[in-house]
Amino acid sequence: MVSKQYPRLGETVFHEILENGLHVYVDRRRDFQKSYAFFATNYGGMDMRFRLEGAWKNTPAGVAHFLEHKMFDTQDGNALQDLAANGASPNAFTSSAITGYFFESTEKFFDNLRILLSFVSIPWFTPESVDKEQGIIGQEIRMVEDDPENQVFYALMECLYDHHPIRVPIAGTQQSIARITAGTLYACHKAFYNPANMVLTVAGDVDPAQVCAVAREILPGQSGQPIDRDYGGEEALEAAQGEKELTMEVSTPIFQLGFKCDPAGTGAEWLRRSLTGELACEVLLGSSSPLYARLYGEGLINKNFGYGFELYPGCALLAAGGESRDPRKVRDAVLAEGERLAREGVDPALFGRVKKGCYGAKVRGLNSFEHVCIELAQAHFAGVEYFTFPETFDAITPSDVEECIRSWVTPRRCGLAVVRPGEER
Repeated sequence: MVSKQYPRLGETVFHEILENGLHVYVDRRRDFQKSYAFFATNYGGMDMRFRLEGAWKNTPAGVAHFLEHKMFDTQDGNALQDLAANGASPNAFTSSAITGYFFESTEKFFDNLRILLSFVSIPWFTPESVDKEQGIIGQEIRMVEDDPENQVFYALMECLYDHHPIRVPIAGTQQSIARITAGTLYACHKAFYNPANMVLTVAGDVDPAQVCAVAREILPGQSGQPIDRDYGGEEALEAAQGEKELTMEVSTPIFQLGFKCDPAGTGAEWLRRSLTGELACEVLLGSSSPLYARLYGEGLINKNFGYGFELYPGCALLAAGGESRDPRKVRDAVLAEGERLAREGVDPALFGRVKKGCYGAKVRGLNSFEHVCIELAQAHFAGVEYFTFPETFDAITPSDVEECIRSWVTPRRCGLAVVRPGEER
């Protein structure tokens, strides 16, 4: 095991690659009572087509999320109950790109780690349990379909993307999950839940060598095969369609405005693009930007307004949304401000404030063990060390941000999704 120090952040991370290909990262925090473990696979909602043992497989939408639900079932009971009985607080999530299982505890850390690694690596599905879960997840999907914020988000994805699976709901549809069988789950577990496609990140006052010893004890000794994935080929730079409207039972129109950005590769390029996109969002739409003040003053947005930059394999987007009496006016104002910034440049004082604010927020995030573990895992899958972000931040200039805004914030890359008041249809 090797340790690496990050003097800018005062952090030391221990790293080891096990014989089965699993990467283990431990951010040792002395004298803390709480510890946190995050066990993640590089597999999410968008990974519906992949090659296993030489043959391409097409799986229904929602398998990754379905698998996350079912992994807690064991032959002897339920892993959630086992962890809770040991004083741990466990949970899991599925995103478009990864699935993660985690717990935090103040005692019995290594007992809980054994449970975590065991239930995630040893699948147990029966036709009866899969049928029962279809009903549970179907109910969850119906609730999501009644959520205007969820519906407007996926309407935006359909505006921006022609075929990339980011446009498909992570939980799938009632029709797609009906096609999931125990065999589907076993095949996807075999493909993606192999140690070389996973990462274990830990934060707390724990012995890094013992973390690795437990992983060797519990996990398979052999690595699985590399997985080829197909996201449907390269997308055009233009948005697939400019606008999409829905009607639902809302009191005020809600909207999501998005811009289709250039996808990034891996490694340093991924980290730099991620940070630059975040700064571009703040300069253009942030609460200290001239545009935000103008839109808020005119009553076109309110305190529910939010924004962000998202980066996934094969796609990236800059998006903003909330409530507005006139979403089209918001879109036009954002496009006009983007054109102005591209022409006149970013105010140096604003850029300085934004950059300090973003950097400060990232440093404060290191106080959260959950945040640290998830960021370490996501950066690992992208091929970069997360704790190198200070040096990357230093190198980003106003012209880098201006170039992003100039390229991305244009009518041809723009999509607008709106849910208007009315009877749902």
